[in-house]
Amino acid sequence: MSKKLLLAASTAVLLNVSPALAASDTDLESLRAEIQSMRDAYESKIVQLESKVQTLETRQNAAPQQGVETQGAVASSSNAPSATRTTSAPATAQRSVRDTSFNPAVGIVLNGKYNNFSEEEGEIAGFALGEEGERGREGLGIDETELNFSASVDDKFRGSATVALHEHEGEIEVELEEAYVATTALPAGMEVKAGRFFSELGYLNSHHAHADDFADRPLTNRAFLDGNYGDDGVQVSAVLPTAIYTEVGAGAFRGDDFPGGGTDDADIGAWTAYGRVGGDIGNNTSWRAGLSTLQATDISREAGHEGEEVNFKGDSSLYIADARAVYAPTGNNADQEVILQGEFFIRDEDGTYEDTAAGSGEVDYNDGQSGWYAQSVYKFAPQWRAGARYSQLYAGDVPAGLAGGALDDGGHNPWAATTMVDWTNSEFSRVRAQYSHEELADGHEDDQFTLQYIMSLGAHGAHNY
Repeated sequence: MSKKLLLAASTAVLLNVSPALAASDTDLESLRAEIQSMRDAYESKIVQLESKVQTLETRQNAAPQQGVETQGAVASSSNAPSATRTTSAPATAQRSVRDTSFNPAVGIVLNGKYNNFSEEEGEIAGFALGEEGERGREGLGIDETELNFSASVDDKFRGSATVALHEHEGEIEVELEEAYVATTALPAGMEVKAGRFFSELGYLNSHHAHADDFADRPLTNRAFLDGNYGDDGVQVSAVLPTAIYTEVGAGAFRGDDFPGGGTDDADIGAWTAYGRVGGDIGNNTSWRAGLSTLQATDISREAGHEGEEVNFKGDSSLYIADARAVYAPTGNNADQEVILQGEFFIRDEDGTYEDTAAGSGEVDYNDGQSGWYAQSVYKFAPQWRAGARYSQLYAGDVPAGLAGGALDDGGHNPWAATTMVDWTNSEFSRVRAQYSHEELADGHEDDQFTLQYIMSLGAHGAHNY
Protein backbone atom coordinates (compact mmCIF):
# COMPACT_ATOMS: atom_id res chain seq x y z
CA MET A 1 0.00 0.00 0.00
CA SER A 2 1.41 3.42 -0.97
CA LYS A 3 2.00 6.14 1.55
CA LYS A 4 -0.66 8.30 -0.08
CA LEU A 5 -3.31 5.59 0.24
CA LEU A 6 -2.36 4.97 3.88
CA LEU A 7 -2.59 8.68 4.68
CA ALA A 8 -5.99 8.96 3.01
CA ALA A 9 -7.37 5.98 4.95
CA SER A 10 -6.09 7.31 8.26
CA THR A 11 -7.61 10.70 7.58
CA ALA A 12 -10.99 9.13 6.87
CA VAL A 13 -10.93 7.11 10.09
CA LEU A 14 -10.04 10.16 12.19
CA LEU A 15 -12.80 12.19 10.57
CA ASN A 16 -15.38 9.51 11.45
CA VAL A 17 -14.18 8.83 15.04
CA SER A 18 -13.47 12.34 16.31
CA PRO A 19 -17.16 13.40 16.73
CA ALA A 20 -17.83 10.39 18.99
CA LEU A 21 -14.82 11.18 21.12
CA ALA A 22 -15.91 14.76 21.41
CA ALA A 23 -19.39 13.74 22.53
CA SER A 24 -17.90 11.39 25.12
CA ASP A 25 -15.73 14.15 26.55
CA THR A 26 -18.76 16.44 26.83
CA ASP A 27 -20.73 13.80 28.83
CA LEU A 28 -17.81 13.26 31.17
CA GLU A 29 -17.49 16.95 31.85
CA SER A 30 -21.23 17.15 32.56
CA LEU A 31 -21.03 14.27 35.05
CA ARG A 32 -18.01 15.82 36.73
CA ALA A 33 -19.95 19.08 37.10
CA GLU A 34 -22.96 17.31 38.67
CA ILE A 35 -20.76 15.43 41.12
CA GLN A 36 -18.99 18.61 42.12
CA SER A 37 -22.35 20.34 42.61
CA MET A 38 -23.57 17.52 44.87
CA ARG A 39 -20.32 17.59 46.83
CA ASP A 40 -20.63 21.34 47.35
CA ALA A 41 -24.27 20.97 48.52
CA TYR A 42 -23.43 18.21 51.01
CA GLU A 43 -20.44 20.09 52.37
CA SER A 44 -22.64 23.16 52.86
CA LYS A 45 -25.27 21.11 54.70
CA ILE A 46 -22.63 19.52 56.93
CA VAL A 47 -21.26 22.95 57.82
CA GLN A 48 -24.78 24.10 58.78
CA LEU A 49 -25.40 21.03 60.98
CA GLU A 50 -22.02 21.40 62.69
CA SER A 51 -22.88 25.01 63.43
CA LYS A 52 -26.20 23.99 65.02
CA VAL A 53 -24.46 21.32 67.15
CA GLN A 54 -21.94 23.87 68.39
CA THR A 55 -24.74 26.31 69.25
CA LEU A 56 -26.67 23.64 71.23
CA GLU A 57 -23.52 22.54 73.07
CA THR A 58 -22.81 26.15 74.00
CA ARG A 59 -26.34 26.61 75.38
CA GLN A 60 -26.18 23.29 77.26
CA ASN A 61 -22.88 24.19 78.88
CA ALA A 62 -24.07 27.71 79.70
CA ALA A 63 -27.31 26.63 81.48
CA PRO A 64 -25.66 24.64 84.33
CA GLN A 65 -23.01 27.36 84.69
CA GLN A 66 -25.80 29.93 85.07
CA GLY A 67 -27.24 27.70 87.81
CA VAL A 68 -23.87 27.74 89.55
CA GLU A 69 -23.77 31.53 89.46
CA THR A 70 -27.33 31.71 90.77
CA GLN A 71 -26.56 29.42 93.67
CA GLY A 72 -23.14 30.96 94.27
CA ALA A 73 -21.58 27.51 94.29
CA VAL A 74 -18.08 26.64 93.11
CA ALA A 75 -17.62 23.00 94.17
CA SER A 76 -18.39 20.01 91.97
CA SER A 77 -20.31 16.84 92.83
CA SER A 78 -19.77 13.34 91.46
CA ASN A 79 -23.16 12.21 92.81
CA ALA A 80 -25.19 14.18 90.25
CA PRO A 81 -27.04 12.07 87.67
CA SER A 82 -24.93 11.48 84.57
CA ALA A 83 -27.68 12.90 82.35
CA THR A 84 -27.26 16.31 83.97
CA ARG A 85 -23.52 16.25 84.78
CA THR A 86 -22.35 18.39 81.83
CA THR A 87 -20.15 20.81 83.80
CA SER A 88 -18.69 21.11 87.26
CA ALA A 89 -21.98 22.41 88.64
CA PRO A 90 -22.93 21.01 92.07
CA ALA A 91 -25.99 18.80 92.51
CA THR A 92 -28.01 21.59 94.16
CA ALA A 93 -27.49 23.89 91.21
CA GLN A 94 -28.44 21.18 88.75
CA ARG A 95 -31.65 20.45 90.65
CA SER A 96 -32.51 24.14 90.47
CA VAL A 97 -32.06 24.18 86.70
CA ARG A 98 -34.05 20.95 86.28
CA ASP A 99 -36.91 22.20 88.44
CA THR A 100 -37.34 25.37 86.40
CA SER A 101 -37.63 23.32 83.20
CA PHE A 102 -39.90 20.63 84.69
CA ASN A 103 -42.61 19.89 82.14
CA PRO A 104 -44.71 16.80 82.92
CA ALA A 105 -46.93 15.15 80.36
CA VAL A 106 -50.49 16.20 81.21
CA GLY A 107 -53.61 14.52 79.87
CA ILE A 108 -57.33 14.42 80.50
CA VAL A 109 -59.64 11.50 79.70
CA LEU A 110 -63.33 12.34 79.29
CA ASN A 111 -65.74 9.44 79.72
CA GLY A 112 -69.46 10.00 79.26
CA LYS A 113 -72.38 7.55 79.17
CA TYR A 114 -76.06 7.10 78.60
CA ASN A 115 -77.49 4.06 80.44
CA ASN A 116 -80.92 2.50 80.15
CA PHE A 117 -81.93 -0.36 82.47
CA SER A 118 -85.06 -2.51 82.42
CA GLU A 119 -84.62 -3.65 86.04
CA GLU A 120 -84.78 -1.23 88.95
CA GLU A 121 -82.42 -3.15 91.24
CA GLY A 122 -78.86 -4.10 90.29
CA GLU A 123 -77.56 -6.04 93.31
CA ILE A 124 -75.65 -9.28 92.70
CA ALA A 125 -77.21 -12.08 94.75
CA GLY A 126 -74.73 -13.80 97.05
CA PHE A 127 -72.18 -10.96 97.03
CA ALA A 128 -71.69 -7.78 99.05
CA LEU A 129 -70.41 -5.15 96.61
CA GLY A 130 -68.17 -2.19 97.25
CA GLU A 131 -69.04 1.29 96.01
CA GLU A 132 -67.20 1.00 92.66
CA GLY A 133 -68.61 -2.46 91.95
CA GLU A 134 -72.19 -1.24 91.80
CA ARG A 135 -74.11 -0.68 88.61
CA GLY A 136 -73.83 2.82 87.12
CA ARG A 137 -76.55 5.47 87.13
CA GLU A 138 -79.37 5.39 84.62
CA GLY A 139 -79.69 8.19 82.08
CA LEU A 140 -77.10 10.71 80.92
CA GLY A 141 -74.03 11.35 82.98
CA ILE A 142 -70.26 11.46 83.20
CA ASP A 143 -68.80 8.13 84.18
CA GLU A 144 -65.28 9.08 85.20
CA THR A 145 -62.98 11.94 84.25
CA GLU A 146 -59.26 11.31 84.69
CA LEU A 147 -56.45 13.83 85.06
CA ASN A 148 -53.08 12.22 84.32
CA PHE A 149 -49.63 13.61 85.12
CA SER A 150 -46.40 11.77 84.33
CA ALA A 151 -42.72 12.59 83.79
CA SER A 152 -39.20 11.34 84.30
CA VAL A 153 -37.86 12.53 87.64
CA ASP A 154 -34.27 12.02 86.50
CA ASP A 155 -32.24 9.22 84.93
CA LYS A 156 -33.17 6.79 87.73
CA PHE A 157 -36.85 7.46 88.48
CA ARG A 158 -40.17 8.30 86.83
CA GLY A 159 -43.38 9.48 88.46
CA SER A 160 -47.08 9.34 87.65
CA ALA A 161 -50.34 10.53 89.20
CA THR A 162 -53.99 10.01 88.23
CA VAL A 163 -56.85 11.96 89.77
CA ALA A 164 -60.36 10.68 89.03
CA LEU A 165 -63.60 12.64 89.28
CA HIS A 166 -66.87 10.74 89.25
CA GLU A 167 -70.42 11.12 90.50
CA HIS A 168 -71.85 8.91 93.25
CA GLU A 169 -75.33 9.29 94.67
CA GLY A 170 -75.64 12.78 93.19
CA GLU A 171 -72.31 14.10 94.48
CA ILE A 172 -69.02 14.66 92.65
CA GLU A 173 -66.23 12.69 94.30
CA VAL A 174 -62.53 13.35 93.78
CA GLU A 175 -60.29 10.33 94.19
CA LEU A 176 -56.52 9.99 93.97
CA GLU A 177 -56.39 6.76 91.99
CA GLU A 178 -52.63 6.54 91.53
CA ALA A 179 -49.60 8.52 92.72
CA TYR A 180 -46.34 6.62 92.55
CA VAL A 181 -42.67 6.67 91.65
CA ALA A 182 -40.90 3.83 89.85
CA THR A 183 -37.31 3.01 89.07
CA THR A 184 -36.05 3.04 85.48
CA ALA A 185 -32.43 1.86 85.66
CA LEU A 186 -32.19 -1.16 87.96
CA PRO A 187 -30.16 -4.13 86.68
CA ALA A 188 -31.46 -7.58 85.76
CA GLY A 189 -34.82 -6.29 84.48
CA MET A 190 -35.96 -5.22 87.95
CA GLU A 191 -38.39 -2.43 88.83
CA VAL A 192 -39.49 -1.04 92.17
CA LYS A 193 -42.74 0.92 92.37
CA ALA A 194 -43.83 2.79 95.51
CA GLY A 195 -46.87 4.89 96.34
CA ARG A 196 -50.52 4.30 95.46
CA PHE A 197 -51.21 2.27 92.33
CA PHE A 198 -53.28 -0.51 90.77
CA SER A 199 -51.56 -3.77 91.67
CA GLU A 200 -50.64 -6.45 89.14
CA LEU A 201 -53.54 -8.84 89.73
CA GLY A 202 -54.85 -10.86 86.83
CA TYR A 203 -55.16 -8.89 83.60
CA LEU A 204 -57.70 -6.08 83.98
CA ASN A 205 -56.85 -4.81 87.47
CA SER A 206 -53.75 -2.83 86.49
CA HIS A 207 -55.61 -1.08 83.64
CA HIS A 208 -57.70 2.07 83.94
CA ALA A 209 -61.37 1.67 83.02
CA HIS A 210 -61.17 3.81 79.87
CA ALA A 211 -58.74 1.27 78.35
CA ASP A 212 -61.28 -1.59 78.64
CA ASP A 213 -62.86 -3.20 75.60
CA PHE A 214 -66.34 -2.87 77.13
CA ALA A 215 -68.25 -0.06 78.83
CA ASP A 216 -68.18 -1.80 82.23
CA ARG A 217 -66.09 -4.35 84.09
CA PRO A 218 -67.08 -8.05 84.18
CA LEU A 219 -69.07 -9.32 87.16
CA THR A 220 -65.93 -10.96 88.55
CA ASN A 221 -63.92 -7.75 88.82
CA ARG A 222 -66.90 -5.90 90.25
CA ALA A 223 -67.61 -8.52 92.92
CA PHE A 224 -64.08 -9.53 93.94
CA LEU A 225 -62.04 -6.34 93.35
CA ASP A 226 -64.61 -3.51 93.45
CA GLY A 227 -63.52 -2.68 89.89
CA ASN A 228 -59.82 -2.21 90.70
CA TYR A 229 -57.63 -3.03 93.68
CA GLY A 230 -55.49 0.08 94.23
CA ASP A 231 -53.67 0.58 97.52
CA ASP A 232 -50.70 2.28 99.17
CA GLY A 233 -47.64 0.11 99.09
CA VAL A 234 -44.51 -1.05 97.30
CA GLN A 235 -44.11 -3.60 94.52
CA VAL A 236 -40.97 -5.28 93.20
CA SER A 237 -40.94 -7.00 89.80
CA ALA A 238 -38.37 -8.53 87.47
CA VAL A 239 -38.32 -9.67 83.86
CA LEU A 240 -36.26 -12.86 83.82
CA PRO A 241 -33.63 -13.70 81.16
CA THR A 242 -35.56 -16.64 79.70
CA ALA A 243 -36.28 -17.77 76.16
CA ILE A 244 -39.87 -16.54 76.45
CA TYR A 245 -41.17 -13.46 78.26
CA THR A 246 -41.25 -14.25 81.99
CA GLU A 247 -42.08 -11.74 84.72
CA VAL A 248 -42.47 -12.23 88.45
CA GLY A 249 -43.34 -9.79 91.18
CA ALA A 250 -44.65 -9.24 94.69
CA GLY A 251 -46.02 -6.34 96.68
CA ALA A 252 -46.78 -5.28 100.24
CA PHE A 253 -49.73 -2.93 100.85
CA ARG A 254 -51.51 -1.07 103.59
CA GLY A 255 -54.69 -3.09 103.01
CA ASP A 256 -57.19 -0.22 102.95
CA ASP A 257 -58.84 -0.93 99.60
CA PHE A 258 -61.54 -3.54 98.90
CA PRO A 259 -61.44 -6.49 99.60
CA GLY A 260 -59.38 -5.17 102.50
CA GLY A 261 -60.47 -2.28 104.69
CA GLY A 262 -60.36 -0.77 108.15
CA THR A 263 -56.59 -0.96 108.58
CA ASP A 264 -55.94 2.50 110.05
CA ASP A 265 -53.50 1.17 112.65
CA ALA A 266 -52.03 -1.62 110.54
CA ASP A 267 -48.51 -1.85 109.17
CA ILE A 268 -48.96 -4.25 106.25
CA GLY A 269 -52.54 -5.40 105.80
CA ALA A 270 -52.26 -7.10 102.40
CA TRP A 271 -49.71 -8.61 100.05
CA THR A 272 -49.68 -9.76 96.45
CA ALA A 273 -47.61 -12.04 94.26
CA TYR A 274 -47.78 -12.81 90.56
CA GLY A 275 -46.03 -14.56 87.70
CA ARG A 276 -46.70 -14.42 83.98
CA VAL A 277 -45.26 -15.76 80.76
CA GLY A 278 -45.83 -14.83 77.14
CA GLY A 279 -44.48 -14.91 73.63
CA ASP A 280 -45.17 -14.94 69.92
CA ILE A 281 -46.46 -17.65 67.63
CA GLY A 282 -45.30 -16.92 64.12
CA ASN A 283 -45.49 -13.36 62.87
CA ASN A 284 -49.13 -12.61 63.63
CA THR A 285 -50.01 -14.10 67.06
CA SER A 286 -48.96 -13.13 70.58
CA TRP A 287 -50.09 -14.52 73.94
CA ARG A 288 -49.77 -14.06 77.68
CA ALA A 289 -50.84 -16.15 80.70
CA GLY A 290 -50.46 -15.57 84.41
CA LEU A 291 -51.26 -16.50 88.01
CA SER A 292 -51.63 -14.04 90.87
CA THR A 293 -52.87 -13.79 94.43
CA LEU A 294 -54.06 -11.13 96.89
CA GLN A 295 -53.92 -11.93 100.60
CA ALA A 296 -55.64 -9.51 103.03
CA THR A 297 -55.58 -10.05 106.79
CA ASP A 298 -57.29 -8.56 109.84
CA ILE A 299 -60.01 -7.03 107.66
CA SER A 300 -62.78 -4.84 109.03
CA ARG A 301 -64.71 -4.19 105.82
CA GLU A 302 -67.97 -2.38 105.24
CA ALA A 303 -70.07 -2.77 102.10
CA GLY A 304 -73.60 -2.07 100.95
CA HIS A 305 -75.80 1.00 101.47
CA GLU A 306 -76.85 2.92 104.55
CA GLY A 307 -79.23 0.74 106.52
CA GLU A 308 -78.22 -2.33 104.50
CA GLU A 309 -74.60 -2.70 105.51
CA VAL A 310 -72.76 -5.98 105.18
CA ASN A 311 -69.71 -6.00 107.45
CA PHE A 312 -66.91 -8.55 107.34
CA LYS A 313 -64.10 -9.17 109.82
CA GLY A 314 -61.38 -11.71 109.14
CA ASP A 315 -59.01 -12.80 106.36
CA SER A 316 -59.54 -12.93 102.61
CA SER A 317 -57.54 -14.91 100.04
CA LEU A 318 -58.01 -14.28 96.32
CA TYR A 319 -56.46 -16.30 93.49
CA ILE A 320 -56.64 -15.36 89.79
CA ALA A 321 -55.64 -17.14 86.58
CA ASP A 322 -55.64 -15.00 83.41
CA ALA A 323 -54.88 -15.50 79.72
CA ARG A 324 -54.89 -13.30 76.64
CA ALA A 325 -54.10 -13.89 72.95
CA VAL A 326 -53.97 -11.44 70.05
CA TYR A 327 -54.13 -12.55 66.41
CA ALA A 328 -53.60 -10.26 63.41
CA PRO A 329 -54.85 -12.03 60.25
CA THR A 330 -52.91 -9.72 57.91
CA GLY A 331 -49.85 -9.43 60.15
CA ASN A 332 -50.75 -5.82 60.97
CA ASN A 333 -53.14 -5.37 63.91
CA ALA A 334 -53.88 -1.81 62.79
CA ASP A 335 -55.92 -3.35 59.95
CA GLN A 336 -57.50 -6.42 61.53
CA GLU A 337 -57.23 -8.01 64.95
CA VAL A 338 -58.83 -10.72 67.06
CA ILE A 339 -58.43 -10.59 70.87
CA LEU A 340 -59.32 -13.49 73.16
CA GLN A 341 -59.19 -12.86 76.90
CA GLY A 342 -60.38 -14.49 80.12
CA GLU A 343 -59.87 -14.66 83.89
CA PHE A 344 -60.88 -17.14 86.59
CA PHE A 345 -61.27 -16.05 90.26
CA ILE A 346 -61.39 -18.04 93.50
CA ARG A 347 -61.88 -16.28 96.84
CA ASP A 348 -61.82 -17.85 100.29
CA GLU A 349 -62.86 -15.82 103.34
CA ASP A 350 -62.54 -16.82 106.96
CA GLY A 351 -64.11 -14.66 109.66
CA THR A 352 -67.51 -13.23 110.55
CA TYR A 353 -70.22 -11.48 108.56
CA GLU A 354 -72.86 -9.12 109.90
CA ASP A 355 -75.80 -8.30 107.61
CA THR A 356 -77.99 -5.49 108.96
CA ALA A 357 -80.62 -6.08 106.25
CA ALA A 358 -81.01 -9.67 107.40
CA GLY A 359 -81.10 -8.51 111.03
CA SER A 360 -78.19 -10.75 111.95
CA GLY A 361 -75.43 -10.26 114.42
CA GLU A 362 -71.92 -11.50 113.70
CA VAL A 363 -72.13 -14.94 112.07
CA ASP A 364 -69.14 -17.21 111.49
CA TYR A 365 -68.26 -17.57 107.83
CA ASN A 366 -65.64 -19.79 106.22
CA ASP A 367 -66.37 -20.56 102.60
CA GLY A 368 -65.27 -19.90 99.05
CA GLN A 369 -66.72 -18.03 96.08
CA SER A 370 -65.63 -18.14 92.47
CA GLY A 371 -66.32 -16.73 89.04
CA TRP A 372 -64.98 -16.27 85.54
CA TYR A 373 -65.39 -14.31 82.35
CA ALA A 374 -64.39 -14.82 78.73
CA GLN A 375 -64.49 -12.27 75.95
CA SER A 376 -63.60 -11.81 72.32
CA VAL A 377 -63.10 -8.59 70.36
CA TYR A 378 -62.78 -8.50 66.56
CA LYS A 379 -61.42 -5.49 64.69
CA PHE A 380 -62.94 -6.06 61.27
CA ALA A 381 -61.86 -2.68 59.84
CA PRO A 382 -59.19 -0.17 60.93
CA GLN A 383 -61.75 1.95 62.85
CA TRP A 384 -64.44 -0.61 63.72
CA ARG A 385 -64.60 -3.36 66.35
CA ALA A 386 -67.24 -5.74 67.67
CA GLY A 387 -67.08 -7.83 70.83
CA ALA A 388 -68.89 -10.33 73.03
CA ARG A 389 -68.39 -11.23 76.69
CA TYR A 390 -69.88 -13.70 79.15
CA SER A 391 -69.31 -13.62 82.93
CA GLN A 392 -70.51 -15.97 85.67
CA LEU A 393 -70.38 -15.95 89.48
CA TYR A 394 -70.80 -18.73 92.04
CA ALA A 395 -71.63 -17.74 95.62
CA GLY A 396 -70.67 -19.82 98.64
CA ASP A 397 -72.99 -21.66 101.00
CA VAL A 398 -74.72 -19.09 103.18
CA PRO A 399 -74.93 -19.80 106.94
CA ALA A 400 -78.41 -19.99 108.42
CA GLY A 401 -77.88 -16.75 110.31
CA LEU A 402 -77.34 -14.85 107.01
CA ALA A 403 -80.26 -16.34 105.08
CA GLY A 404 -82.33 -13.73 103.26
CA GLY A 405 -79.50 -11.21 103.21
CA ALA A 406 -77.01 -10.03 100.60
CA LEU A 407 -74.94 -13.21 100.82
CA ASP A 408 -77.95 -15.44 100.08
CA ASP A 409 -77.96 -16.20 96.36
CA GLY A 410 -81.37 -17.88 96.54
CA GLY A 411 -80.08 -20.84 94.54
CA HIS A 412 -79.20 -18.63 91.56
CA ASN A 413 -75.74 -18.13 90.05
CA PRO A 414 -75.51 -14.57 88.68
CA TRP A 415 -74.47 -14.21 85.04
CA ALA A 416 -74.28 -11.58 82.32
CA ALA A 417 -73.96 -11.68 78.52
CA THR A 418 -72.68 -8.55 76.75
CA THR A 419 -72.16 -7.42 73.17
CA MET A 420 -70.66 -4.19 71.90
CA VAL A 421 -69.59 -2.34 68.77
CA ASP A 422 -67.29 0.68 68.80
CA TRP A 423 -65.83 3.19 66.35
CA THR A 424 -62.36 4.61 66.93
CA ASN A 425 -61.70 7.72 64.89
CA SER A 426 -58.14 8.02 66.21
CA GLU A 427 -56.08 6.87 69.17
CA PHE A 428 -57.65 9.78 71.11
CA SER A 429 -61.37 9.19 70.51
CA ARG A 430 -63.77 6.26 70.69
CA VAL A 431 -67.58 5.92 70.61
CA ARG A 432 -69.26 2.69 71.76
CA ALA A 433 -72.72 1.10 71.83
CA GLN A 434 -73.27 -1.84 74.19
CA TYR A 435 -76.10 -4.20 75.10
CA SER A 436 -76.12 -6.49 78.16
CA HIS A 437 -78.55 -9.06 79.50
CA GLU A 438 -77.98 -9.76 83.19
CA GLU A 439 -79.63 -12.23 85.55
CA LEU A 440 -78.08 -11.25 88.87
CA ALA A 441 -80.81 -12.65 91.13
CA ASP A 442 -83.56 -15.22 90.85
CA GLY A 443 -86.46 -13.78 88.85
CA HIS A 444 -84.65 -10.54 88.04
CA GLU A 445 -83.62 -10.08 84.40
CA ASP A 446 -82.07 -6.78 83.39
CA ASP A 447 -81.70 -5.60 79.80
CA GLN A 448 -79.13 -2.80 79.67
CA PHE A 449 -78.28 -0.45 76.80
CA THR A 450 -75.28 1.88 76.99
CA LEU A 451 -73.88 4.60 74.74
CA GLN A 452 -70.38 5.75 75.65
CA TYR A 453 -67.73 8.18 74.46
CA ILE A 454 -64.07 8.23 75.53
CA MET A 455 -61.96 11.24 74.55
CA SER A 456 -58.31 11.86 75.45
CA LEU A 457 -56.92 15.39 75.58
CA GLY A 458 -53.21 16.05 75.81
CA ALA A 459 -50.53 13.48 76.48
CA HIS A 460 -51.48 9.91 77.24
CA GLY A 461 -49.14 6.93 77.42
CA ALA A 462 -49.63 3.73 75.49
CA HIS A 463 -51.71 1.05 77.17
CA ASN A 464 -50.12 -2.20 78.29
CA TYR A 465 -50.49 -5.41 76.33
